[in-house]
Amino acid sequence: MTASEILKELESYGNEQTKKVLLKHGAKEPFFGVSVADLKKILKKTKKNHELSLELYNSGNSDAMYLAGLMADEKKITEAQLDQWADKAYWYYLSEYAVPFVAAETDFGFDLGKKWIKSDLERIASAGWATLSNIPRVKQDDDLDIEAYSSLLNIVEKNIHSSPNRVRYAMNGFVIAVGSYIKDLTAKSIKIASKIGKVEVYMGDTSCKVPLAKDYIQKVIDMGKVGNKRQSARC
Repeated sequence: MTASEILKELESYGNEQTKKVLLKHGAKEPFFGVSVADLKKILKKTKKNHELSLELYNSGNSDAMYLAGLMADEKKITEAQLDQWADKAYWYYLSEYAVPFVAAETDFGFDLGKKWIKSDLERIASAGWATLSNIPRVKQDDDLDIEAYSSLLNIVEKNIHSSPNRVRYAMNGFVIAVGSYIKDLTAKSIKIASKIGKVEVYMGDTSCKVPLAKDYIQKVIDMGKVGNKRQSARC
C-alpha cells in the first residue's frame, strides 16, 4: 500500500463520534477520527514498514501519525527521526503514546528519554517520561539501569507538582510503571507515590481522571503481576 492509499482507507474508517471524543482530548485537524481497532486493520496489511511509516507521520494527519507509530520499525528508525517525530507530536495522543511506544523499543530509547525529559517544551518532556515508562514494560530488569531508574524516581518526587500539566501526568505514569514492572523498585515506588499523593492534571472537557499511583501499584501487587513484561510497548 502507498501512503495515499492508506489515507483514503483511513478516511473511509472515519467516525464522527470518535472525532468528537478526540477533539475533546486535544486533537486538531486534519484527522478523520479513526479507532485504534481500525488502524490495526491497516497494520495487518502493511506490517512494519519503515519508509511508509515516515511518510504517514509526515502527512500531519493525526490518524496517520498514530498508525505510523504502530507501523514503525524500531530497528531502522533513527534517533534523529524520532527527535523530529517528538517535535511534530502536537498533542498527547502522539507525544505520550505513538512516539514513546516506538522509542522505548529502540536500543537508544533510554538515552533518548533522558534527553527529552530535560526539554523546556511540555510535549517533549512528557514524551521523555512516557518513553522511560514504557522501557521497563518490555525489557527485562537485568537489561535496565536500576540505579538510574531509582534516581529518576527521586527527580519525580522533587519536581512533579511544579512541572507542566502533561508532564505531571507522564511523571505519575512513570512512578506507576516503575513500581509495576521493576521488582527491585516496587517498594520505593510505593513510598514515593505515598509522598506525592494526588496529582492535579487538567484533562480538558473529558471525564478522564489521573490514577492514584499508590493504589494502582498496590492493585498490581495484589494481582501478583509485578514484573510481568509485555512483548510490545505498542497498543
